[in-house]
Amino acid sequence: MAPSSRSRGDEERPRLPLALHPLSNGEYSPLPRSELVTEAVRRALDSAEVNARRLGISRRAFLRSAAGMATTLGALAACSNEQSAARPTTAPPTTRGQRPSPTSTSTSSSTSSTSSTATSTTALGPGGTFTVPTEATIDDTVATSILAGEEFVMDVQTHLIDVAPGESLPFGLGFPQASCGLDPVECMGIDAWLDLVLGGSDTAVAVLSAIPVVANPNPLSLAVMERAKRAAEAIGCSDRVLLHAHATPTIGPLGAALDAMAAAAADHDIAAWKVYTHEGPAWRLDDEIGTAFCDQVRSLGQDIICVHKGLGPAAASPVDIGPAAARHPDLAFCVYHSGFELGVTEGPYPGDEAGAATGGVDRLIASVRAAGIAPAANVYAELGSTWWNLIQRPDEAAHVLGKLLVTFGPGNILWGTDSLWYGSPQAQIEAFRAFEITPEYQERFGYPALTQEVKAQILGLNAARLYGVDATRAACATSSADRAALRAALPAHDIGGPTTAAGARAVFAAEHPWFRGAR
Repeated sequence: MAPSSRSRGDEERPRLPLALHPLSNGEYSPLPRSELVTEAVRRALDSAEVNARRLGISRRAFLRSAAGMATTLGALAACSNEQSAARPTTAPPTTRGQRPSPTSTSTSSSTSSTSSTATSTTALGPGGTFTVPTEATIDDTVATSILAGEEFVMDVQTHLIDVAPGESLPFGLGFPQASCGLDPVECMGIDAWLDLVLGGSDTAVAVLSAIPVVANPNPLSLAVMERAKRAAEAIGCSDRVLLHAHATPTIGPLGAALDAMAAAAADHDIAAWKVYTHEGPAWRLDDEIGTAFCDQVRSLGQDIICVHKGLGPAAASPVDIGPAAARHPDLAFCVYHSGFELGVTEGPYPGDEAGAATGGVDRLIASVRAAGIAPAANVYAELGSTWWNLIQRPDEAAHVLGKLLVTFGPGNILWGTDSLWYGSPQAQIEAFRAFEITPEYQERFGYPALTQEVKAQILGLNAARLYGVDATRAACATSSADRAALRAALPAHDIGGPTTAAGARAVFAAEHPWFRGAR
């Protein structure tokens, strides 16, 4: 496939450091751009024009600076705060620090309607915001003090796609990063992954997590992961890459699938197993097939299971997590995406019975509560694609992070970004550093504060503990200044991908033929 042609106008058109528009990686249906995001984009571009003129640089150059990121987050926070201030809703208070109350009324943080059965209505202010002082929007030093950090960052969900020279991508053409302006093979390959994840972001350790592909050749097989790991070591990133193996217990005979797991474990240094319960004939972690899979993981001397839950397919519901975790207390269950669904408006936890039916993250919470899984036990909530989408919905972000913190504890939330599906993870890292759960939401819903200590746990210390990684080592052999310089040198490009539900379905159907009938 020939490299994309790009006009001078395309190169000079200013781009926000965050892709605030409808997009998807093909696994889920994107939501239309909201009025909030539309207004935030307008304000960010207008402010960037003014700020760039004050600094004597182009708007495009300004938006690539730390002050440009601060300006974008500030505009998003201001619009979200204004929308929240204008919206009445019912919200009975809870006691700070308690688990989500079974009697809490479920509220929508993205609509202006109120419940017709509510007996009282109280104005509810903003729940999530980005703390960005005005000086940060014009002063790179101030902006860097907020958006930069020395935390150990361990990304437990990264991907790439590698194919032989001259071949086209069999998978991933609908992913945003595939439209980077080069041949999609280059956009999604090992070199791009090294540049964007380990070289151009603050990520110190990256886990290459298996993708739902049952094809030969597999563009992210264990052999491909091994090549990427060696490439990382060649640039000074020794012991910075971990590998997930892909298990497919319902594709072909179960015995053969278990034997394939044993062969993979014998040939590779596997950190964990990755499964998709909606892949092929649907299965559950708590059914006969799931039990056989978990027993095989244990027999092979491993104890970490990473499972895709949420983002669309009904068979990816997290309802089996609680029973499986209770049945296998010696295994760690890492719930990728935390059961998040874009079509569900996240509010406070509505109670166990309602939570099981409302969809989204509440299904996961209801499952583990019903099974008696306590905070800091053997279930971990992961944020890949979830945080990426919640950045544009700050109040819902506060609810999701708050509910996960209460349910699983600050030590059992894992940082993942689904990069490089969305390009570099750096913008996600910086947005998380600036994000806060407001005191009002802490008081009303019992959510803990997102302190710097809690953020450090989520960004990497939790995963380091789980995987036995030394968190005192620096990110590869580059300094933070080196990584910032590399980010500045990387070409800017539009983030693409399907922007409608129909587009996402078409991409998924074309690239996942083995999933037919499982959704």
